[in-house]
Amino acid sequence: MELRTELAAAVQARDWQKMLAETIAELRAESGSLHLLGEGGVMHLTAAQGIPEPVLAIVKTVPVGKGMAGLAAERKQPVTACNIQRDTTGDVRPGARATGMEGAIVVPVLRGDQALGALGVANRSERTFTDEETALLLAVGRAIGEAVGGE
Repeated sequence: MELRTELAAAVQARDWQKMLAETIAELRAESGSLHLLGEGGVMHLTAAQGIPEPVLAIVKTVPVGKGMAGLAAERKQPVTACNIQRDTTGDVRPGARATGMEGAIVVPVLRGDQALGALGVANRSERTFTDEETALLLAVGRAIGEAVGGE
């Protein structure tokens, strides 16, 4: 899937905040975050938009395998919730519920088959993301993975 010019340029420039804003706008979402893998299997918050300050402190670091972002990185697959406030899968952690958001999707940031982080967006109301929206978010995640993979 081809990314819009502005989104692709933001990824190439490694302007993560602009990339996130473009992604949120493209998907008609209201908040989002990007976590990139650091040392010790812990992902670090790299960009965020629309997330309350108290929650930012909670999600500053996310271990792989914990919460929606950590599970997306561990599984190397999208993790979604139509309503994170009522989710019973165990994929949603209290920090995610504290955002006040409902519909959410998080995809892995991949380079080849290596997970380098997680990218997620959410809405205040219930939402199921379409296959096309999921494909777009996965494409953004792969573009980010390629951009950071050579570090």
